[in-house]
Amino acid sequence: MSAHTDKSKPYFPLSGTKEDQGYSKEDEATATCFCGTVQLAFITASMFASNFTVKDTHLKHLRGQGNLKTFGQAHSIGSKQLMTNYFCGTCGTLMYRVGARFPGMSILRIGTIDDFNLADTKIRPTIEQFTKERANWLTPVKGATETEGTGM
Repeated sequence: MSAHTDKSKPYFPLSGTKEDQGYSKEDEATATCFCGTVQLAFITASMFASNFTVKDTHLKHLRGQGNLKTFGQAHSIGSKQLMTNYFCGTCGTLMYRVGARFPGMSILRIGTIDDFNLADTKIRPTIEQFTKERANWLTPVKGATETEGTGM
């Protein structure tokens, strides 16, 4: 993932325009958009995304909630239920999704978390979804449960 070797300290390389691009603590991870305008406590146009699900009772916006824009649709969602994207109105970074099928929960992008080390520890994927569509050059996530759909 990165050349950063000190796994005992949070690691988040500077990107975007803000100097204070977040922080993560032992019991709370933060997520920041690329420009640094939106930050959440606690994206991608790729073939896949690495996400983690958080109960809304454990999600708080530290700043920038008013700058979030939304786009929702159900047509391309497997369940045909509304899925709403919340993204930074300044830089367009997708911060999280909220699905009608998962009330009281938000689906955050691992790539927005302000400590890259957490991707190898606390928020390491435990479920690999939609494996039926996995490109043949991708290998399974070691130790993760595989499901052909959402698995939920």
